[in-house]
Amino acid sequence: MDFRELHHGDRPLVLPNAWDFASGAALVEAGFPAVGTTSLGVAAAAGKPDAAGDTRAETLALARVLSRLPVPVTVDIEGGFSGRAADVAELVTELASFGIAGINLEDGRPDGTLVPLDHQTTVISAVKRAAPQVFLNARTDTFWLGDPDRDETLRRARAYAEAGADGIFVPGIVDDADISAVLETVELPLNVLYLPGKTEYERLARLGVHRVSTGSLPFRKALQAAVTAALGVTGADAAGHPPSYGDVQRLVGG
Repeated sequence: MDFRELHHGDRPLVLPNAWDFASGAALVEAGFPAVGTTSLGVAAAAGKPDAAGDTRAETLALARVLSRLPVPVTVDIEGGFSGRAADVAELVTELASFGIAGINLEDGRPDGTLVPLDHQTTVISAVKRAAPQVFLNARTDTFWLGDPDRDETLRRARAYAEAGADGIFVPGIVDDADISAVLETVELPLNVLYLPGKTEYERLARLGVHRVSTGSLPFRKALQAAVTAALGVTGADAAGHPPSYGDVQRLVGG
């Protein structure tokens, strides 16, 4: 099925996030109709911190091999690995040449601030002109960074839609009223990040969310499983929960 069509089914698309070819292939074998990538997993696997704009080469390399999968693949390109709209458009054009179906493009910056709105809309427009066939999931970090800001979220969602985005991603959004406000503001598929205990799938389905991403959770659970298996050789106990995002950043020196 076409990647765009997957956002308009009877139930929200569950998009699991891979960090290498084996994880992607395993997710396909488990029956998922599309696969995304996790920037934390890609960066940590390379010994680099996430969201630092330093994994362009690793992201391209992973995208190239994941394109062999028999399902649509969407790639997290963080902020595009450049401040120049033309560079980001060139990157997405290269991804499209591999057969990549979609991208995530975020407006959060490593220093915890947001990219100016006019610049981000310029980048989105440039990408869509260069690679119109690629599903551009415009991520806004208005809930992910600092205090949640519904008004700014809606302002950015409207602007990104007008610039040509194909979907809106608001990681960290959890409340029914906030989610409904985004759905009522733009007629684009809404992507919500799965947060255990906060964004239950059935509730998101009732609200009308179109896509639910797993983010770095599978990667972090895989790290926990690896440590558990190794400690299990001697019968030692492992931690009862997967490492947090911050834990992984600390492991790689981020």
